[in-house]
Amino acid sequence: MTDARGLYDADFVAWTEQQAEALRAAAHGGTNQPLDWENLAEEIESLGRSDRRELRSQIYRIIRHLVKLQFSEATDPCSGWRESVRDRRKEAELVLADSPSLKPQLDQFREVDAATQRALRQTRYSADQVLGDWFPPEPVGSGRSEEP
Repeated sequence: MTDARGLYDADFVAWTEQQAEALRAAAHGGTNQPLDWENLAEEIESLGRSDRRELRSQIYRIIRHLVKLQFSEATDPCSGWRESVRDRRKEAELVLADSPSLKPQLDQFREVDAATQRALRQTRYSADQVLGDWFPPEPVGSGRSEEP
């Protein structure tokens, strides 16, 4: 078992999973402590799930605005959509910094595909497009100017 304190500082989600497993093992091994071991383990796991939900939420917002940038002919809200994408990407980076065990899951992260499908049924973005520096090209004839 990895050093719990070091893991807590390095990867919160991995720590929550390890601690829930340790609580369950202690519960099955028997203890004289009057604790609700199973519910404690559930609560610790829910802490890790909150990071996943936060990342999913940020990804959904990014995709929604990428879709608007790619397909809308509106010009006025574009700078706000780009700023929103940048802000959500920063928030996603913070979640990934706290819980790096989520990063290897991004390529298989079903929330990217699911959020894309909810945002626009025929459009799919890769995890690199969603969380990287990519923006869609301007629609032809939109008259919008590209922002840095």
